[in-house]
Amino acid sequence: MEVKRLFDLFDLVKLLDKKTLIAVNAIDGHSLEAIADAVNAGIVTAIVTGDSQKIQHQCEVNGIDHRLFQIVQADTEEAAALQAVKLAKSISGSILMKGLISTDKYMRAILNKEMGLLPSGGVLSHVSVIDNPNYHKLLIVSDVAIIPVPTIPQKIAMTHYLKEMAVTLGIARPKIAIITPTEQVLPSLVSCTDAVEIMNAAENGQFQPAIVFGPMALDVALDAESAQIKNITSAVAGDADCLLFPNIDAGNVFYKVNTKLCGADQAAIVMGANVPLVLSSRGDSKQTKLNSIALAALLSK
Repeated sequence: MEVKRLFDLFDLVKLLDKKTLIAVNAIDGHSLEAIADAVNAGIVTAIVTGDSQKIQHQCEVNGIDHRLFQIVQADTEEAAALQAVKLAKSISGSILMKGLISTDKYMRAILNKEMGLLPSGGVLSHVSVIDNPNYHKLLIVSDVAIIPVPTIPQKIAMTHYLKEMAVTLGIARPKIAIITPTEQVLPSLVSCTDAVEIMNAAENGQFQPAIVFGPMALDVALDAESAQIKNITSAVAGDADCLLFPNIDAGNVFYKVNTKLCGADQAAIVMGANVPLVLSSRGDSKQTKLNSIALAALLSK
């Protein structure tokens, strides 16, 4: 089944075995509402770490039955994070979600060398699925939140994650655009020279069954008329499923323009750990958090 729009995601996830969502220090109403909605939708069971009195108070304030999930007491944010990571390691088919905790503390627990969730030599990357009403299908993009200036090996790992996400969403042969300001290989632009290296990996079959093309400007990747005017004949042109951004500046701006100006719906997870990680922004809506939980449930093994 191909997920053509984000709301289709929930129908697909309901067909799978129910996963366990573990929320780190979810003592805020926004997170608890999204978790309760996910439990009531039948896509996860949930465990929440944090101050049990604060959690129960927020549930009462927001009209949530705290019995919907298990509460694991933790006195500090750091303790809540470590408790959650330990649970994620011990429970098969689990998902880790950031609650009211700084990203630094959340990531520190995940990256803990003795107890964390990152495999040796692993690369963490943020992958977003954007449902923009002005584009004819879903867009899968990376990286908007984790890697500031990715190296070529990191970009290769990110391309693999884009492909994996697309295939999981039912896209048999994903079309991945390596985004740069221009289709010309300009030595002065790192994004362009990096694109050449990624294309070398693609030509060696590293990203099968995906079709990868770059360097490619954003207008060419998304608009067939622009591709025709510029005489770009790649199958990716005007029909990209996935966008690999050159750095976090470009990716983050694209994500927020879609969110704030285009009426787009979105979901996002961090890939590369032993379990999918939900890393929502404080500015993300309850619906975005719910979408992200569903996406993580789809990716959870």
